[in-house]
Amino acid sequence: MAFSTETPALPPGRSIRLPGRGETFIREAPGPPGAPTVLLLHGWFVNADLNWFHVFAPLAEKYHVVAIDHRGHGRGIRTTERFRLEDAADDAAALLDVLAIDAATVVGYSLGGPVAMNLWHRHPHRVSSLVLCATSREFSVTRLERLEFPALRPLSQSVRLVPHRYRQAVFQRLVEWRVGTTKFSPWMREQILLGEPRLLLEAGAALGRFDATSWIGEIEPDTAVAVLVVTDDTMVPSARQWALAQAIPHARVFRATGTHDTPVLYPKKFVPPFLDAVDYAAGMAKSPSTTAGKPPS
Repeated sequence: MAFSTETPALPPGRSIRLPGRGETFIREAPGPPGAPTVLLLHGWFVNADLNWFHVFAPLAEKYHVVAIDHRGHGRGIRTTERFRLEDAADDAAALLDVLAIDAATVVGYSLGGPVAMNLWHRHPHRVSSLVLCATSREFSVTRLERLEFPALRPLSQSVRLVPHRYRQAVFQRLVEWRVGTTKFSPWMREQILLGEPRLLLEAGAALGRFDATSWIGEIEPDTAVAVLVVTDDTMVPSARQWALAQAIPHARVFRATGTHDTPVLYPKKFVPPFLDAVDYAAGMAKSPSTTAGKPPS
Protein backbone atom coordinates (compact mmCIF):
# COMPACT_ATOMS: atom_id res chain seq x y z
CA MET A 1 0.00 0.00 0.00
CA ALA A 2 1.35 3.44 -0.94
CA PHE A 3 0.98 6.41 1.36
CA SER A 4 1.33 10.09 0.62
CA THR A 5 4.46 11.75 1.93
CA GLU A 6 2.56 15.00 2.30
CA THR A 7 1.37 16.33 5.62
CA PRO A 8 -2.35 15.55 6.02
CA ALA A 9 -4.93 18.22 6.70
CA LEU A 10 -5.01 18.83 10.45
CA PRO A 11 -7.00 21.11 12.77
CA PRO A 12 -5.26 24.24 14.06
CA GLY A 13 -2.54 23.43 16.58
CA ARG A 14 -0.80 25.48 19.22
CA SER A 15 1.48 25.27 22.22
CA ILE A 16 -0.31 25.79 25.50
CA ARG A 17 1.02 26.22 29.02
CA LEU A 18 -0.49 24.15 31.80
CA PRO A 19 0.12 26.10 35.03
CA GLY A 20 2.65 24.41 37.27
CA ARG A 21 3.12 21.55 34.81
CA GLY A 22 4.78 22.76 31.62
CA GLU A 23 4.12 23.48 27.98
CA THR A 24 2.43 21.00 25.69
CA PHE A 25 0.90 20.96 22.22
CA ILE A 26 -2.75 20.54 21.28
CA ARG A 27 -4.96 20.32 18.23
CA GLU A 28 -8.41 21.85 18.50
CA ALA A 29 -11.40 21.93 16.15
CA PRO A 30 -14.37 23.96 17.44
CA GLY A 31 -17.15 21.92 15.83
CA PRO A 32 -20.73 23.23 15.65
CA PRO A 33 -21.81 25.91 18.15
CA GLY A 34 -22.46 24.35 21.55
CA ALA A 35 -21.06 20.98 20.50
CA PRO A 36 -19.97 18.59 23.27
CA THR A 37 -16.24 18.15 23.75
CA VAL A 38 -14.31 15.03 22.79
CA LEU A 39 -10.82 14.80 24.31
CA LEU A 40 -8.47 12.50 22.38
CA LEU A 41 -5.61 10.72 24.18
CA HIS A 42 -3.14 8.99 21.89
CA GLY A 43 -1.08 5.81 22.15
CA TRP A 44 2.50 4.99 23.10
CA PHE A 45 5.37 6.34 20.94
CA VAL A 46 3.06 8.31 18.62
CA ASN A 47 1.57 11.78 19.00
CA ALA A 48 -1.93 13.17 18.59
CA ASP A 49 -1.40 14.05 14.93
CA LEU A 50 -0.37 10.52 13.95
CA ASN A 51 -2.89 8.63 16.08
CA TRP A 52 -5.90 10.75 15.15
CA PHE A 53 -5.33 12.41 11.76
CA HIS A 54 -7.95 10.26 10.05
CA VAL A 55 -10.69 11.06 12.60
CA PHE A 56 -10.22 14.80 13.21
CA ALA A 57 -12.43 15.94 10.31
CA PRO A 58 -15.36 13.53 10.78
CA LEU A 59 -15.42 14.11 14.53
CA ALA A 60 -15.43 17.88 14.05
CA GLU A 61 -18.70 17.63 12.13
CA LYS A 62 -20.46 16.95 15.46
CA TYR A 63 -18.02 17.71 18.27
CA HIS A 64 -15.62 20.21 19.74
CA VAL A 65 -12.44 18.16 19.34
CA VAL A 66 -9.33 18.57 21.51
CA ALA A 67 -6.22 16.37 21.25
CA ILE A 68 -3.14 16.63 23.46
CA ASP A 69 0.41 15.34 23.05
CA HIS A 70 1.28 13.38 26.19
CA ARG A 71 4.43 14.32 28.08
CA GLY A 72 7.51 13.12 26.21
CA HIS A 73 5.51 12.32 23.08
CA GLY A 74 5.44 14.58 20.03
CA ARG A 75 5.63 18.15 21.32
CA GLY A 76 4.31 17.26 24.76
CA ILE A 77 5.69 18.41 28.12
CA ARG A 78 9.41 17.89 28.61
CA THR A 79 10.43 17.13 32.16
CA THR A 80 13.29 15.59 34.10
CA GLU A 81 10.76 13.76 36.25
CA ARG A 82 9.79 10.14 35.83
CA PHE A 83 6.90 9.49 33.44
CA ARG A 84 3.76 8.52 35.34
CA LEU A 85 0.38 7.77 33.83
CA GLU A 86 -1.19 9.65 36.74
CA ASP A 87 0.71 12.80 35.71
CA ALA A 88 -0.45 12.41 32.11
CA ALA A 89 -4.03 12.18 33.39
CA ASP A 90 -3.52 15.27 35.54
CA ASP A 91 -2.11 17.06 32.46
CA ALA A 92 -5.37 16.30 30.66
CA ALA A 93 -7.41 17.62 33.60
CA ALA A 94 -5.26 20.78 33.66
CA LEU A 95 -5.87 21.25 29.94
CA LEU A 96 -9.63 21.10 30.50
CA ASP A 97 -9.16 23.77 33.18
CA VAL A 98 -7.22 26.05 30.83
CA LEU A 99 -9.80 25.61 28.08
CA ALA A 100 -12.68 26.16 30.57
CA ILE A 101 -14.24 22.79 29.74
CA ASP A 102 -16.21 21.27 32.61
CA ALA A 103 -16.30 17.69 31.31
CA ALA A 104 -15.64 15.77 28.11
CA THR A 105 -16.12 12.47 26.39
CA VAL A 106 -12.62 11.11 26.93
CA VAL A 107 -11.20 8.82 24.25
CA GLY A 108 -8.04 6.80 24.87
CA TYR A 109 -6.16 4.60 22.40
CA SER A 110 -3.67 2.02 23.73
CA LEU A 111 -1.51 4.03 26.21
CA GLY A 112 -4.24 6.67 26.07
CA GLY A 113 -6.60 4.11 27.61
CA PRO A 114 -4.81 4.00 30.97
CA VAL A 115 -4.49 7.80 30.84
CA ALA A 116 -8.25 8.04 30.28
CA MET A 117 -8.98 5.51 33.04
CA ASN A 118 -6.74 7.41 35.44
CA LEU A 119 -8.45 10.67 34.46
CA TRP A 120 -11.79 9.13 35.44
CA HIS A 121 -10.32 7.62 38.63
CA ARG A 122 -8.63 10.86 39.77
CA HIS A 123 -11.03 13.46 38.33
CA PRO A 124 -14.38 11.70 37.74
CA HIS A 125 -16.30 14.95 37.41
CA ARG A 126 -14.25 15.85 34.31
CA VAL A 127 -15.28 12.68 32.46
CA SER A 128 -18.80 12.64 31.06
CA SER A 129 -18.20 9.36 29.19
CA LEU A 130 -15.36 7.09 28.09
CA VAL A 131 -14.25 5.47 24.85
CA LEU A 132 -11.47 2.91 25.42
CA CYS A 133 -9.82 1.69 22.22
CA ALA A 134 -7.32 -1.16 21.75
CA THR A 135 -6.38 -1.01 25.41
CA SER A 136 -6.37 -3.03 28.61
CA ARG A 137 -6.82 -2.81 32.37
CA GLU A 138 -3.30 -4.32 32.77
CA PHE A 139 -0.28 -4.80 30.52
CA SER A 140 2.14 -7.03 32.46
CA VAL A 141 0.38 -10.37 32.23
CA THR A 142 2.78 -12.93 30.78
CA ARG A 143 6.11 -13.87 32.32
CA LEU A 144 7.95 -12.21 29.43
CA GLU A 145 6.02 -8.96 29.88
CA ARG A 146 6.86 -8.94 33.58
CA LEU A 147 10.51 -8.96 32.55
CA GLU A 148 10.36 -6.63 29.54
CA PHE A 149 8.36 -3.70 30.90
CA PRO A 150 10.50 -3.12 34.03
CA ALA A 151 13.65 -3.29 31.88
CA LEU A 152 12.54 -0.13 30.07
CA ARG A 153 13.12 1.95 33.20
CA PRO A 154 16.92 1.37 33.53
CA LEU A 155 17.20 1.58 29.75
CA SER A 156 15.60 5.02 29.87
CA GLN A 157 18.13 6.11 32.48
CA SER A 158 21.06 4.92 30.38
CA VAL A 159 19.77 7.03 27.50
CA ARG A 160 20.64 10.14 29.56
CA LEU A 161 24.33 9.26 29.25
CA VAL A 162 24.34 9.05 25.45
CA PRO A 163 25.25 12.24 23.50
CA HIS A 164 22.25 13.77 21.77
CA ARG A 165 23.26 13.00 18.17
CA TYR A 166 23.91 9.33 18.98
CA ARG A 167 20.76 9.13 21.07
CA GLN A 168 18.67 10.30 18.13
CA ALA A 169 20.38 7.84 15.79
CA VAL A 170 19.59 4.95 18.13
CA PHE A 171 16.06 6.24 18.56
CA GLN A 172 15.58 6.34 14.80
CA ARG A 173 16.73 2.72 14.55
CA LEU A 174 14.23 1.82 17.26
CA VAL A 175 11.46 3.59 15.39
CA GLU A 176 12.35 1.78 12.17
CA TRP A 177 12.19 -1.52 14.07
CA ARG A 178 8.83 -0.59 15.60
CA VAL A 179 7.04 0.69 12.49
CA GLY A 180 8.98 -0.94 9.68
CA THR A 181 10.40 0.75 6.63
CA THR A 182 7.55 0.47 4.14
CA LYS A 183 4.22 0.82 5.95
CA PHE A 184 4.78 4.25 7.48
CA SER A 185 5.41 7.28 5.29
CA PRO A 186 8.23 9.74 6.08
CA TRP A 187 5.68 12.11 7.66
CA MET A 188 4.44 9.32 9.92
CA ARG A 189 7.93 8.39 11.10
CA GLU A 190 8.72 12.08 11.62
CA GLN A 191 5.86 12.35 14.12
CA ILE A 192 7.31 9.56 16.23
CA LEU A 193 10.80 11.05 16.08
CA LEU A 194 9.47 14.25 17.66
CA GLY A 195 9.30 12.34 20.96
CA GLU A 196 11.89 12.37 23.74
CA PRO A 197 13.50 8.90 23.92
CA ARG A 198 13.92 8.76 27.71
CA LEU A 199 10.34 9.69 28.45
CA LEU A 200 9.01 7.36 25.75
CA LEU A 201 10.84 4.43 27.32
CA GLU A 202 9.63 5.45 30.77
CA ALA A 203 6.08 5.58 29.41
CA GLY A 204 6.46 1.93 28.45
CA ALA A 205 7.67 1.10 31.95
CA ALA A 206 4.64 2.96 33.34
CA LEU A 207 2.36 0.85 31.18
CA GLY A 208 3.94 -2.23 32.72
CA ARG A 209 3.07 -0.97 36.20
CA PHE A 210 -0.52 -0.09 35.31
CA ASP A 211 -3.21 -2.27 36.86
CA ALA A 212 -6.81 -1.11 37.07
CA THR A 213 -8.31 -4.51 37.80
CA SER A 214 -9.28 -3.56 41.37
CA TRP A 215 -11.19 -0.39 40.46
CA ILE A 216 -12.20 -0.21 36.80
CA GLY A 217 -15.51 -1.93 37.53
CA GLU A 218 -16.50 0.94 39.82
CA ILE A 219 -17.46 3.21 36.92
CA GLU A 220 -21.08 4.15 37.53
CA PRO A 221 -23.72 3.28 34.90
CA ASP A 222 -24.47 6.99 34.35
CA THR A 223 -20.98 7.30 32.84
CA ALA A 224 -21.39 5.71 29.41
CA VAL A 225 -18.47 3.53 28.35
CA ALA A 226 -17.70 2.26 24.86
CA VAL A 227 -14.92 -0.29 24.38
CA LEU A 228 -13.57 -0.54 20.84
CA VAL A 229 -11.92 -3.93 20.33
CA VAL A 230 -9.38 -4.24 17.52
CA THR A 231 -9.94 -7.84 16.57
CA ASP A 232 -6.51 -8.96 15.31
CA ASP A 233 -4.37 -6.93 17.70
CA THR A 234 -1.26 -8.66 19.01
CA MET A 235 0.39 -5.65 20.64
CA VAL A 236 -2.52 -5.30 23.08
CA PRO A 237 -4.03 -8.76 22.66
CA SER A 238 -7.69 -8.64 21.71
CA ALA A 239 -8.58 -11.01 24.55
CA ARG A 240 -7.43 -8.38 27.05
CA GLN A 241 -9.54 -5.75 25.30
CA TRP A 242 -12.58 -8.01 25.70
CA ALA A 243 -11.63 -8.58 29.34
CA LEU A 244 -11.63 -4.83 29.89
CA ALA A 245 -15.15 -4.59 28.45
CA GLN A 246 -16.37 -7.45 30.63
CA ALA A 247 -14.92 -5.77 33.72
CA ILE A 248 -17.22 -2.78 33.18
CA PRO A 249 -20.71 -4.29 33.36
CA HIS A 250 -22.49 -1.56 31.40
CA ALA A 251 -19.83 -1.10 28.69
CA ARG A 252 -20.90 -1.40 25.06
CA VAL A 253 -18.51 -3.16 22.72
CA PHE A 254 -17.65 -2.09 19.19
CA ARG A 255 -15.29 -3.88 16.82
CA ALA A 256 -12.70 -2.75 14.30
CA THR A 257 -10.94 -5.37 12.22
CA GLY A 258 -7.20 -5.17 11.85
CA THR A 259 -4.04 -4.77 13.90
CA HIS A 260 -2.82 -2.20 16.42
CA ASP A 261 -1.75 0.15 13.62
CA THR A 262 -5.20 0.14 11.98
CA PRO A 263 -6.09 3.76 12.99
CA VAL A 264 -3.03 4.97 11.09
CA LEU A 265 -2.80 2.56 8.16
CA TYR A 266 -6.33 1.33 7.47
CA PRO A 267 -8.81 4.13 8.18
CA LYS A 268 -11.67 2.46 6.29
CA LYS A 269 -11.61 -0.33 8.86
CA PHE A 270 -11.19 1.92 11.87
CA VAL A 271 -13.06 5.18 11.36
CA PRO A 272 -16.68 3.94 11.03
CA PRO A 273 -16.76 1.79 14.21
CA PHE A 274 -14.74 4.44 16.02
CA LEU A 275 -17.30 7.13 15.19
CA ASP A 276 -20.10 4.77 16.27
CA ALA A 277 -18.36 4.24 19.61
CA VAL A 278 -17.90 7.97 20.19
CA ASP A 279 -21.50 8.72 19.21
CA TYR A 280 -22.74 6.08 21.65
CA ALA A 281 -20.61 7.33 24.53
CA ALA A 282 -21.45 10.98 23.87
CA GLY A 283 -25.16 10.20 23.63
CA MET A 284 -25.28 11.23 19.97
CA ALA A 285 -26.10 7.84 18.46
CA LYS A 286 -29.53 7.43 16.91
CA SER A 287 -29.53 3.62 17.01
CA PRO A 288 -26.02 2.42 17.85
CA SER A 289 -24.85 -0.83 16.34
CA THR A 290 -23.12 -2.71 19.12
CA THR A 291 -22.04 -6.24 19.79
CA ALA A 292 -22.71 -8.23 22.90
CA GLY A 293 -20.21 -7.81 25.69
CA LYS A 294 -18.74 -11.28 25.19
CA PRO A 295 -15.70 -12.27 23.15
CA PRO A 296 -16.19 -14.53 20.16
CA SER A 297 -15.86 -18.22 20.98
